[in-house]
Amino acid sequence: MDSVGAAVRALFVYPVKSCRGIALERAVLERRGVRHDRRWMIVDAEGVFVTQRTEPRLACIEVAVDDALVLRAPHAPPLRVPFEPPPGAARRRVRVWRDQADALDCGPEASAWLSAWLGAPASLVFMPDDVERPVDPKRARPGDIVGFADAYPLLLASTSSLDELNARLDTPVPMDRFRPNVVVDGCAPWAEDGWRRVRIGDVPVRVLKPCDRCVVTSTDQRTGERGVEPLRTLASFRKHGNEVLFAQNAVHDAPGTIAVGDAVTVLE
Repeated sequence: MDSVGAAVRALFVYPVKSCRGIALERAVLERRGVRHDRRWMIVDAEGVFVTQRTEPRLACIEVAVDDALVLRAPHAPPLRVPFEPPPGAARRRVRVWRDQADALDCGPEASAWLSAWLGAPASLVFMPDDVERPVDPKRARPGDIVGFADAYPLLLASTSSLDELNARLDTPVPMDRFRPNVVVDGCAPWAEDGWRRVRIGDVPVRVLKPCDRCVVTSTDQRTGERGVEPLRTLASFRKHGNEVLFAQNAVHDAPGTIAVGDAVTVLE
């Protein structure tokens, strides 16, 4: 396992599940992952999560975090949403894959904005602090929790693996196709496949399983346009069973702060 010179190249947070990410210089890791990461989610009329898998135009929704959550989309006025819904906000049951969790509805203004953008009834919901969605107990430890991410608090990818994939493509793709939280530079291609425990800066991290990729990787994260790459090429050499693999799902062992330039040390 080659970890000499490995370091954090980039950090990202995705406050609203499946909307555009935000590049960070420093990331505060809380129990659920990077602060604000996937604490908000768009749901349909039945409370089921809505993502780029079925609505690729979500890639066009820009997200900002200042004293509120701010959403911007082409030909729509900005939407400002308080960090937490007001007291008395409706609590509703929502679904992410097979998981069900309580969430707070962010109100009629957010619902009207999203419904108009998507052309179908939709709402924005927030995961409050008192809701704890556990990470898969078959791989994680008791007490590991996650927000509205698909399954794990962190996604770790390497620039060298992307470079090797891009060498096989007619048109290279950027890292944002894979929506990682932590991008590592300075390791061999696919070295992350063999990592089990690493330390990022001062924060210990368990690397639990490869990430099975879907059609979102073939969605341009600036335009929402969808093609067949890089998923088709990735499947030609990174398919294991029914899964096409790129990047690693991970859980951090303690709260802390990590930054671009931090050393990434392989412990196991």
